[in-house]
Amino acid sequence: MIFEQKILLEYNGKLTCPDLQNFRNDENAPFALQWYKECHLHLYEDWKFSSSGEHLLINNVTKEDEGIYICRTQHIYQGKEYNISRAIKLITFETPKKYPDIIYPNNNSIEVKPGSRFDLICNVSADPLDKVVIVTWIFNNEILNTNEKVQVLSGKQIIEVKLNISKVKDRDYGKYLCEVWSERVIQVAYVMLSYPAPEVQIYVIGGLISPLFFIVASLLTYKFFKVDIVLWYRDSCQHLSKGTSDEKVYDAYVLYPHNVSGSVYLIETFVFKLLPEILEKQCGYKLFILGRDDVPGQAVITIVDKMIKLSRRVIIILMPDLYCGGRQSLFCEQELAVYSALIQEETKVILIQLDKIKDFNSIPESLRYLKQKHGILTWRGTFTETTEMATTRFWKNVRYQMPASRSPLSSDLHFLPITFHSSQISDG
Repeated sequence: MIFEQKILLEYNGKLTCPDLQNFRNDENAPFALQWYKECHLHLYEDWKFSSSGEHLLINNVTKEDEGIYICRTQHIYQGKEYNISRAIKLITFETPKKYPDIIYPNNNSIEVKPGSRFDLICNVSADPLDKVVIVTWIFNNEILNTNEKVQVLSGKQIIEVKLNISKVKDRDYGKYLCEVWSERVIQVAYVMLSYPAPEVQIYVIGGLISPLFFIVASLLTYKFFKVDIVLWYRDSCQHLSKGTSDEKVYDAYVLYPHNVSGSVYLIETFVFKLLPEILEKQCGYKLFILGRDDVPGQAVITIVDKMIKLSRRVIIILMPDLYCGGRQSLFCEQELAVYSALIQEETKVILIQLDKIKDFNSIPESLRYLKQKHGILTWRGTFTETTEMATTRFWKNVRYQMPASRSPLSSDLHFLPITFHSSQISDG
């Protein structure tokens, strides 16, 4: 009977004399074995062979070591000595050598910014028995200069070949090939160097911020230029207006203090000259001014009540210090009653003070309510050609609170032959 045993080529191996467990005279005593190869008695003269217990040690196994080996020993049974031998057929084999494996690159793409420094690394795992493994970087069919480092980790040969690009230029973009040459195979993997893709986050954030910025800018623009926008719209789209059907006759009723000593000239100039010049002649509004448009002999309270109902707005002119001390009587009771009526009927009121009133606590409660609800405009100008234009800031604010004009803004400006400075207004 022949026993087959296999040993790996090019490695140190051993043969074991089999099936001897029943012939051991002493469990602790080793067998005294003799080994022969195909009946050759001088096996131990070869440095490759040595005996150790039940084993025959073979160094650096080759194909020539294949054949039939005999192991022989003596066994004493019931006083008689017996020869015991076993035949072993040595079969050599080799492990299938692994081809070199490219760990990286793996046919991928890398985004690199122009002008940046970049290192391309080709990592290869190879069998330590591979005597020849050549790793190169190739670009545009040209072998590039590289740095190579070899180390053995966990029984594997790791080869690292680094390609350094100190400053990436346009000509450096493209496909780089990592080629591995060995005794049996050629392997190739590539990496594509490409321009960085647009950052989606920037576009997303920009897409979110842009509408928000537009909305905020629009709100701020409307806040600071609301008056100009509304007036421009009125002038530009006046042809689209269908006209008013509220049965009103006047665009505004002008209510002003009467018989105010020291301020008569100022008030009358503003009411009877400046207001008509700007609002009627230049802007096309129709005003009712008591003392100019009423019929003599009519009861004042009747006229006031009737004309306010026929007017779309009420312009109330106020003077500084008009209500200080006991000067509230300067406004007749009828006019104070009108203020109360305006509050009750929710009529749109335009308050204009000729210079700034310092203390509003001294004025009637009805006027304080109107100021809080509708705001107040302050006349600080002088009666000059500049201030008598409907396009100045003060008159734009007045026109903004007035209803839409039925006629376009007149380009023919009529100036009053008066120069009245703001210092004179304050003294009134």
